[in-house]
Amino acid sequence: MSKICILTPDPDYEENWHPVADLYRTLLGEDCAFRTWSDAGDLSSYDLILPLIAWGYQREPVRWFKALDAWEAADLPFANPIATLRWNTDKDYLFDLEAAGIAIVPSRETHSLCADDLMTARAAFDVTTLVIKPSISGGADGTYLLGPSDMIPFDVLEKEMLIQPLMPAIASEGEFSLFYFSGVFSHAILKKPAQGDFRVQEQFGGRETEITPPEGAYALAIAAIAAAPALPLYARVDMVCGNDKAFYLMELELIEPSLFFSFAPDGGAAFAKSLRDKTLYHQ
Repeated sequence: MSKICILTPDPDYEENWHPVADLYRTLLGEDCAFRTWSDAGDLSSYDLILPLIAWGYQREPVRWFKALDAWEAADLPFANPIATLRWNTDKDYLFDLEAAGIAIVPSRETHSLCADDLMTARAAFDVTTLVIKPSISGGADGTYLLGPSDMIPFDVLEKEMLIQPLMPAIASEGEFSLFYFSGVFSHAILKKPAQGDFRVQEQFGGRETEITPPEGAYALAIAAIAAAPALPLYARVDMVCGNDKAFYLMELELIEPSLFFSFAPDGGAAFAKSLRDKTLYHQ
């Protein structure tokens, strides 16, 4: 029987991750173990390791990168390769994808956010309303919507940040998420924010519905996955429709994406099979 380990948050992390762990335990069986990502100990006995619940890693990037280096040095069997996890940690990976021909939401990066950065971005994007988010972030931590008269929130002032225009379709249509396991499409959802918000996460009132994606969404997802450093065993591809009706990549989530198995026709069976096939490869 294959032994699988899923990495989890620190004990003092505020969000309850145990219901998610129970879902993975049901799907993968009792041989699925759980270890805290920041103090995982010896992982060499596992056939496959996934940081699927490593929530909060973005708050301790130095510790996270140190852990990645140690796991890579130990040649541990991570489902998505360590090099891919490292690449996917900082949102400047979006610029790598853009250079590879992937249409991303227009983005600028600053190493020390100031008012001049916002002014320059508004002129470059020809918009008045901006979204700012930390280059290393998750769960909308440190993500803000700034109108023309809004000040930079103190907690992100002079921080390394990504600046993007607000995409109007987020409110009017929603954010598309497509899920792939070993490069094969599984399911898709449409995430919509609460009225008056721009964040689609459930903790901010966002809601999800199952959808059949338009052809343009499939094409963008396949291209984005193909442009990653290696074929990911699991991937969530987030995108939004622009004013020109084309799709633009928001995120390629390869570390700890919510996989929304309740919307998968097979309930996650394809994901579990991908893991079993991967463990057989490593044995």
